[in-house]
Amino acid sequence: MLFFLLSCFSFIILSNFSWNLEMGSFKFQFLLKPMFKTSIISHTFCNLDPTKNGVITPKTQALDKKDDVYLLDLPDLPLECILEKLSPAGLASMSGVCRSFRTMCTQDHLWERHLKQKWGKFLMGDSMFKEWQTYIDIKKKQTLMDSSNGQGYFGVFTSGFWWKKNVKLNSSSICLPLDSIMSWYLALESGKFSFPAQVYNRENGNIGFLLSCYDAKVSYDSHTDSFKARYASLGRPTIEENIKWERLRSPAVDVSPYDLHVSDCLTDLQPGDHFEIQWRKSKEFPYGWWYGVVGHLESCDGNKLYCQCHHSDLVILEFKQYSLGSRWREVIINRRDHREVGSEADGFYAGIKKLYDNKEIMTWKGF
Repeated sequence: MLFFLLSCFSFIILSNFSWNLEMGSFKFQFLLKPMFKTSIISHTFCNLDPTKNGVITPKTQALDKKDDVYLLDLPDLPLECILEKLSPAGLASMSGVCRSFRTMCTQDHLWERHLKQKWGKFLMGDSMFKEWQTYIDIKKKQTLMDSSNGQGYFGVFTSGFWWKKNVKLNSSSICLPLDSIMSWYLALESGKFSFPAQVYNRENGNIGFLLSCYDAKVSYDSHTDSFKARYASLGRPTIEENIKWERLRSPAVDVSPYDLHVSDCLTDLQPGDHFEIQWRKSKEFPYGWWYGVVGHLESCDGNKLYCQCHHSDLVILEFKQYSLGSRWREVIINRRDHREVGSEADGFYAGIKKLYDNKEIMTWKGF
């Protein structure tokens, strides 16, 4: 029986065997044709899509594959260009997507542009940077203490109104180094970081502070797009809220508000020059900066052709925001031997800074 079956199988194979003399090869037509047809059918119809009338070409399949390109599949340069176009809120949101985006979106060079664009006016000088370094040191000590209590080392900036309003986080926390520029930006936006600045016309334009500028620690309020200032004073600190951007500036000189500024412009002062001068009510108070204009001596008639005021050791400083006859209307200083002058009744005048920049002068005149 077995012999019979083998004989039949051999007969079937040989009956479909053909010899190709021209090519010098042979084909198993009976076996290969069904296999070939099956492979063509499976390749053609395995991915039929009824919405495309049952027709899928290799070109269509290639297009379908191209539709599955992910953002992370892009080369570094195009991806970097995309990230540079994102807003701070967009970068913060992207940093919570995955580890790769977290690494890319928290890079300092991406956040440095946003920091300078929004906070650049306060970055002039070293006062804000020094305050930030102090802030970092304090935070590091706090987070090290928290880590010993099981609260972790990173993620201290992922709370607050600005973050909650602009960033939707997933369940995983974003690890942010405290000394990164992104941390600096978010600390400013959330109001967690108070920095040194000077406020024009403090206490909402109180007449007693007209055309003055005082040092304060300020923090940002993202609800109102304004600032809160804390002024140093005797006893209880004075706090002012709802301060607009235009009333703030970076400290004019890198000196403590309790120290006298060493003037280097006294020999250049002449009538018509604009200046700022330190003034304080008493020895215990900090200095504020007051705007004024150099005037003519009493012996001069004000004629520019014959004016010799700039050759005199005495300089008249005028504060025209006060009426004629006011004890604060003008003060006389000695340019050769200038030091803090004044009294407990009239206050004390100290360092002088001449204004050369027309933009600074126009800012004062705007108040």
